Amino acid sequence: MGFKLGRAKQPVASGGFVTNKLSFKTEDPFIPGHEVIRKDLGPNILGEANMDGTIFISNKIKPGSSEESQVLLHEMRHATDMKLGKLAYSDDAVYYDGVTYPRENINGKDMIKVDGKWTEAGGDFPWEKTANYGDI
Repeated sequence: MGFKLGRAKQPVASGGFVTNKLSFKTEDPFIPGHEVIRKDLGPNILGEANMDGTIFISNKIKPGSSEESQVLLHEMRHATDMKLGKLAYSDDAVYYDGVTYPRENINGKDMIKVDGKWTEAGGDFPWEKTANYGDI
């Protein structure tokens, strides 16, 4: 039994060059499998990847900007690590690559203990290095 292709708009090539491309014009960032939510994240926080698969992005970032793309890429790396089981977190610890990093609220600040030293969250942690630079 045969079938007919639909009449949907498709890319058109002529002489080896694409003359008509598909276009998805939207200012909303969309990442399959991840809901992206714009919200106020507080000072110096541009994005957050959450254990439930959602990604928060600061409403101070201009939609469609290169900064938005960079933040989403960074948070997607965290989200991918979480899906793979390489990264997880709770109120008491961050778990990364088989190592548990204790987490506490000290003097009103979210602190994480790495190499025996308490550092404020958002610091230079192994999981941040990977999200910024890929596997190092």
